[in-house]
Amino acid sequence: MILYQKFNLSLPLESPVLIFSLILFIILFAPLILNKFKIPHLIGLIIAGAIIGPNGFNLMLRDSSIILFGTVGLLYIMFLAGLEIDMSEFKKNSGKSLIFGLYTFFTPMTLGILSSYYILDFTLISSVLLASMYASHTLIAYPIISKLGVSKNRAVNVTIGGTVITDTAALLVLAAIAGLSTGVTDDLFWWRLGISVIIAGLVIMFVFPIIGRWFFKNYADNISQYIFVLAMLFLGAFLAELAGIEAIIGAFLVGLALNKLIPSTSPLMNRVEFVGNALFIPFFLIGVGMLVDYRVFIKDLDTIFVATVMITVATASKFIAAWLAQKTFGYNTDERRLIFGLSNAQAAATLAAVLVGYNIILNKAEIAAGAALGQQIEPVRLLSESVLNGTILMILVTCTIATFVAQKGAQNIALAETSGESTATEEDLGEKILIPIDNPDLAEEMVFLSLLVKSKINKSGLYALHVISSYDSNVKADKNKATKILEKASKAASGADVKLHELLRHDINIANGITGVVLEHKITDIILGLHKSKGMSDNFLGSLKEGILTRCDTTTMIYQSSQPLSTIKRHLVVIPDRAEREIGFPFWVMKIWNISRNTGSKIVFYCHGQTKQIIEDLQTKHPIQCEFKDLYDWEDFLVLSRDVKQDDNLIVIMSRKDRPSYDATMSKIPHYMNHYFTHNSYILLYPRQSGISDASNVDLKNASVLEPLERLDDLGKTLAGIFRLK
Repeated sequence: MILYQKFNLSLPLESPVLIFSLILFIILFAPLILNKFKIPHLIGLIIAGAIIGPNGFNLMLRDSSIILFGTVGLLYIMFLAGLEIDMSEFKKNSGKSLIFGLYTFFTPMTLGILSSYYILDFTLISSVLLASMYASHTLIAYPIISKLGVSKNRAVNVTIGGTVITDTAALLVLAAIAGLSTGVTDDLFWWRLGISVIIAGLVIMFVFPIIGRWFFKNYADNISQYIFVLAMLFLGAFLAELAGIEAIIGAFLVGLALNKLIPSTSPLMNRVEFVGNALFIPFFLIGVGMLVDYRVFIKDLDTIFVATVMITVATASKFIAAWLAQKTFGYNTDERRLIFGLSNAQAAATLAAVLVGYNIILNKAEIAAGAALGQQIEPVRLLSESVLNGTILMILVTCTIATFVAQKGAQNIALAETSGESTATEEDLGEKILIPIDNPDLAEEMVFLSLLVKSKINKSGLYALHVISSYDSNVKADKNKATKILEKASKAASGADVKLHELLRHDINIANGITGVVLEHKITDIILGLHKSKGMSDNFLGSLKEGILTRCDTTTMIYQSSQPLSTIKRHLVVIPDRAEREIGFPFWVMKIWNISRNTGSKIVFYCHGQTKQIIEDLQTKHPIQCEFKDLYDWEDFLVLSRDVKQDDNLIVIMSRKDRPSYDATMSKIPHYMNHYFTHNSYILLYPRQSGISDASNVDLKNASVLEPLERLDDLGKTLAGIFRLK
């Protein structure tokens, strides 16, 4: 009886344990139930929020905890948008983003002012503020697009860039209206606002990456890295607020600033997405739903009329902007759906604007004078209660429309990408990467490298191997060591949601063990790790050639890590003459392309002649951020030391002695690496070798050396078939 009395079941609920439990069950079951009716789960969460909220069954209040988690979720959406954006595409489409930003700002502003002034009979200043609400939008549908794997589509990049432009402009209008209404605007106001916004933007975009690179170099703990990312996110959001603009702009800029430091295939990115999509973003959507009050639309016809006008103008203006973008940029219908779906939803900035307008009272002097005389005068607000309630309905309707439309466009694009060229499975491609590991300190970084070079057909195809010599007397101790090493590698892979096969093998030596696994599992790529303190001995390549290189038909990478791959700014790829004549040429080029697409880092190619021409042609068809420098003679290899900077990774394309691209200087590479590049990470890459014995008979004009890369989709997310030289 005492326990029952202590536990209060009255509504709204007060127990934080029960409230949190209820929200988690909603997050869990709302998508499962609504998926049966083809309703996007985002809408389900908004509807659930309306049902349990103070205007529904009043199960819980929209208190400070809901607002706090909802704010985190909103910032998370913008942060993920900046973090997942393809920076090369973003830069390439910056002009288009500007054009779309102007479309999606001025179209709603024009229609909004006219409809508010002539149809709703509002004052000019109220009409401008209401129009600015139409101009802003929130990327509510972004999680759906990201989940369907089309977040790097060109239309998505353009829309995200345009979002920053229109939201910033709309929020500046809001600041100006608020200033005019309260009488605080003057010349200094605009100077202060402009300078503070510029300073905040520069700090986030230029100082944050420096801090981030330093932190990731010095702290490898997974939890510390995630907490650091969150801290930077909220610090950037605060700086934006301090500058006088909304926090969502700062969150997006932080995403852009950390974009290259958190590769899309990294375990850290997986953790960032997981926590946001599982917890924070659903909280935001439920909080939005709690604002909906159905009773208002039954009692107040004026609210229904205002809401109808607002929904019509907001939706029509955003559709016109998306249609103009489609016609201007030559996009297809599904890409227009993506643009409209992402830009139609009204939420964050809209709420901010309507609350500011509702709280601005225009007749404060009259109210004060009336109070002195004992009279009660009704406040005249910049935006009326009908607009406030109409805004809530507009948020619900536009979010619903946006989610359905965006999901339709994303599904069609995803199907188009997988139905034609992308029908190959991993078994078709035979891409299987083996990571022989003997040192636990190298496990995580070698797994990370394998994730960067891997073509993302599915989340499998990684093998970690530890070989125990049959001559070792202490086999039990070796087994314990092997178990720990393989578990560490498996944990690193699982952090990126990738399955890794653990292999433990007994053999007479490591080379034999690796060779046996390559043959048994049809391995296509091997990544060997070098410990930084030991380096590479002068006879290392000789031993390697006699063992693995001559007995394994694989693309083999020898990797020494000087710093985390996520902190690398540039990858310098040194390519020998006639490299395109090697049978393995397209396969290692694919790995380089994957590194660039997965990290956003710049690739610098050192090559010349036919090799340079082929790679330049490929760059034209499948652009990455890169540049080309001529390297005519490998005797000039050491000249590279003048170009290599601290945060560069050197990738040297090697060859076997009897192969077309072999150069005698390659035998000196271990000496060069140990003496001139001790402070840099580097990869020695040996291409596949079988299938061609005399490259002089190859017709380069007709040989499809680029087939594997030309059949890559533009997003670099899948391969399209089995690749061969003709």
